[in-house]
Amino acid sequence: MPTGVHLRDARQQLFDAAERVLLRDGPGGLTSRAVTDEAGCAKGVMHRHFTDFDAFLTELVLDRAGQLEAQASALRESAGTGAVADNLTGALTTLFGPVPVAIIPLITFRDELRARLRQVTPGGGIAILAQATTAVSGYLADERELGRIAADADLDSLTLSLVGGGHLLFADRDPDPPTTATVNRFVRTVLADVLQRRLL
Repeated sequence: MPTGVHLRDARQQLFDAAERVLLRDGPGGLTSRAVTDEAGCAKGVMHRHFTDFDAFLTELVLDRAGQLEAQASALRESAGTGAVADNLTGALTTLFGPVPVAIIPLITFRDELRARLRQVTPGGGIAILAQATTAVSGYLADERELGRIAADADLDSLTLSLVGGGHLLFADRDPDPPTTATVNRFVRTVLADVLQRRLL
């Protein structure tokens, strides 16, 4: 049992260790002991940086959600280029990658974590899904402004369909995540009406 391995960037190493445990063992296997064992450090290291385990998990989720901001920006920047369905296919595949998909049930699994996330970010009780929703909604608004989807498109309903359906597609990764073709077919089905009416 490690008694005290020095961690140069303890917070980041603990986050990375938690991510590995989460991907390997799921939300039920993510304990403070599992994280410090995975990081190869004493349990006290976590308590020096975080008041309790839920504080650690809150910071972990916010850190990983923050990493999605770059992908959200890339989606917004793609507006007006390429095919709308292809842009959204790539975005959903990234936004619902292995780590984000593993974090969503963790948030659902822990009431205290959800409560703390809501305190930090109003309306952010389900982080990750919130980032995906904001990214998709903003992108669709940009494309509607550019005339690449129908002017009367119901962006809220489209966003809900794409994010909710996209999450369901990626949530069951056994044995593998959905193929690009599967995601693209789903996106094209959701967007079929607003893309077709743009041409009328």
